[in-house]
Amino acid sequence: MNWDRISGQWERFSCRIRERWGLLTDDDVDAIAGKREHLVDRIQERYSLTREEAQRQVDDWLRENESGYSRRVGG
Repeated sequence: MNWDRISGQWERFSCRIRERWGLLTDDDVDAIAGKREHLVDRIQERYSLTREEAQRQVDDWLRENESGYSRRVGG
């Protein structure tokens, strides 16, 4: 799954984002608005992580959701 799909379906994926990163507020999720770099920035800020660690977490989450998406659509 690429980020364009997440960005285009932000409302749907924003719930999963909140489940994964519970320290993000509704305002954070609204401000992120489907932009990957904004998500990394907010995770870095809220969890006091390095940029590299925040990026790794987003990459890992994307891979996890990609595999789940493939199973749901039979891929």
